[in-house]
Amino acid sequence: MINSVGQGISSAIGANSLRESGKARGAAATGSSVSAAASTSASPAARMAAEGAPVDLDRIAQIKAAIASGNYPVDPDAIAERMIALDLPA
Repeated sequence: MINSVGQGISSAIGANSLRESGKARGAAATGSSVSAAASTSASPAARMAAEGAPVDLDRIAQIKAAIASGNYPVDPDAIAERMIALDLPA
């Protein structure tokens, strides 16, 4: 289970890197003045959707380090309670 969590975090970091590199390529291809103008005229919801979900890379690094050292606390009862509350299939 710990390995799958680590892989999930690695996937999230990889997705964030791809998103960031895509933003850089898009700004270079369209010109930064165009993207700056678009971001100021876009609605806050549209801007948030274009930026994607916020990712706290420092927190991800802390979690990865805790998992690697075997110090990541896992509370199976809390996980089970939240799964039931969300009505997720077990």
